[in-house]
Amino acid sequence: MSERPADDAGERPVSGRPAGEPESGRRRPGRRPGSADTRGQILAAARETFSEKGFDKATIRGIARQAGVDPALVHHYFASKEGMFVAAMELPVNPDEVIPTIMNGPHEEIGERLTRFVLTMTSEAEARQPVLALVRTAMTNDQVVSMVREFLTHAIVNRVAEGLGIPPIRMEAAFAQLFGVVLMRYVVKLEPLASAGIEELVELLAPTVQRYLDGP
Repeated sequence: MSERPADDAGERPVSGRPAGEPESGRRRPGRRPGSADTRGQILAAARETFSEKGFDKATIRGIARQAGVDPALVHHYFASKEGMFVAAMELPVNPDEVIPTIMNGPHEEIGERLTRFVLTMTSEAEARQPVLALVRTAMTNDQVVSMVREFLTHAIVNRVAEGLGIPPIRMEAAFAQLFGVVLMRYVVKLEPLASAGIEELVELLAPTVQRYLDGP
């Protein structure tokens, strides 16, 4: 009578392969081998690319190549180049989400909405620190100042100016006014500006910002 196969034959490795080990040359589905944090890997590549090439010349495809991932994976994590810049620089807000909120409402109240938004956003230390850190770096680094200028111009100023039908220089003046106040309030800490309440400053600044947007 022929010998019966061992009871544990079904548990033996196939083709001499140790149990649980994938076949040679086959890749398990999911992340690339060696990638523990794909999103973090993309952000690291984005920071390097934005710093080297600026905002305008950086591309999703180029950042994906730098990170060693497929461009589709970049789009999976970030809806736009602006969104990726915000995440890479750890900025507190995404223009794609904020601009519609500022623009939605009566035109004559845009100055108030914009002023209140900027002052409220920067009132929390955790939110304003990345912004101030980026501004400080831009003051001493030409590449960074170019990157910041391109981002502000294309992701914020031009979009709002186009939506309002006004020259971009008017939006630039409005933002310059507000960010000048933020710097004097939190970097120079000029009193009584530094300790003034948000509503007090909105009442003071909003008419001027609105005048920039309305024109003569």
